[in-house]
Amino acid sequence: MDRGKTSMEQLIKDGELILGDGYRTKRAEHGRPGIPILRVAEVLNGRIEPAFADYVSEHFRSVMGTKTSQPGDIVLTTKGTVGRVALVTAQHPEFVYSPQVCFFRLNSESVIVRRYLYYWFRSTEFWRQAVNHKGKTDMADYINLADIRSLELSLPNIAVQQGISEVLGALDDKIAVNARVAATSMRLAASIFEDSEPTVEFTLGDIAEVFDGPHATPKKTEDGPWFLSISSLKSGLLDLDESAHLGEEDYPRWTKRVQPRAGDVLFSYETRLGDAALMLPTIRACLGRRMGLIRSRRTEISGPLLLQAYLGNNFQSEISKRAIHGATVDRIPIKELPRWPIKLPASRRWERLSTMLKSLSDCATHRTLENRSLAQLRDTLLPKLMSGRLRIRDAGRMVEDAT
Repeated sequence: MDRGKTSMEQLIKDGELILGDGYRTKRAEHGRPGIPILRVAEVLNGRIEPAFADYVSEHFRSVMGTKTSQPGDIVLTTKGTVGRVALVTAQHPEFVYSPQVCFFRLNSESVIVRRYLYYWFRSTEFWRQAVNHKGKTDMADYINLADIRSLELSLPNIAVQQGISEVLGALDDKIAVNARVAATSMRLAASIFEDSEPTVEFTLGDIAEVFDGPHATPKKTEDGPWFLSISSLKSGLLDLDESAHLGEEDYPRWTKRVQPRAGDVLFSYETRLGDAALMLPTIRACLGRRMGLIRSRRTEISGPLLLQAYLGNNFQSEISKRAIHGATVDRIPIKELPRWPIKLPASRRWERLSTMLKSLSDCATHRTLENRSLAQLRDTLLPKLMSGRLRIRDAGRMVEDAT
């Protein structure tokens, strides 16, 4: 198996690869209709989750040149949080790259397979080199284009690259399907709740307890219980990729106020107002900073029902109306939250509605937990395949058993 070294610079010189940086916009160029700007915070490991707060006016399209996205581009974050990588697909809208990211665009796959290059950026070989190059300013970590061009890739033959890409890609494809099923389940749950009439108004404190999270951050560790982040709250689902770990010795202290359990509604009371998710079963975790927890007082009001009431249009309007808008961040005054009004369907519908919403929530939870197992398998196989320590055939069997 040929695993010779090839520099990124050589691939660029040979015309196999284009390396581009982002477009530094001027404030006067912003406007709509226009092309959204992809920021570093919107590039997560393996996926792009665009918020698109800023746009470059269509009038300036010609000056941006090649710095707008194309399906098949590989995006790498170069400033702030360095080293996050994602593939641009046909499902993504067109966007312009910001200066905090760079992109790679293949002219062909005769020498290097696109998905192999993507996985190489997730390998220990890339990270060993990136750490040596990564600089630091008072603002953030960064890696520049000159350093990226000097990276050395282990490049096996095309057949091996394709094999590795197919094995790891099968796991990522299954993860993507699961994510879509989970998101669809949550959208259906929201629709069922919003269509439930008539409604009855309570105060939140009538039906649930409200707990505050810690106001500090523990020492983070490589493994152990989860220290949840408000960035993990996504449309009713808890995404642990955005959370960290804390040590077993710190866990009792950080859960002294409250220990999250399955069915609790986790929410953000600063910056990401309105975001919430159900606590997952089978995991041990503590609340993160700027995070609160709502726990139902009544067995007939399930966690999924309470979650939809929180995410529903009526309560989201209350958040918008009652939130404190500060100079730096917006926040929910958590001590006042139990007195806020919240609407639920008539009590005679609680049991049936809770059953329906729990079924959809269980489906989303199952897919979410399965994705954690699949991602762990992918991350275990990736370094072994990239280094040649594991045969593609053997890895393929493991993937078949898992999917």
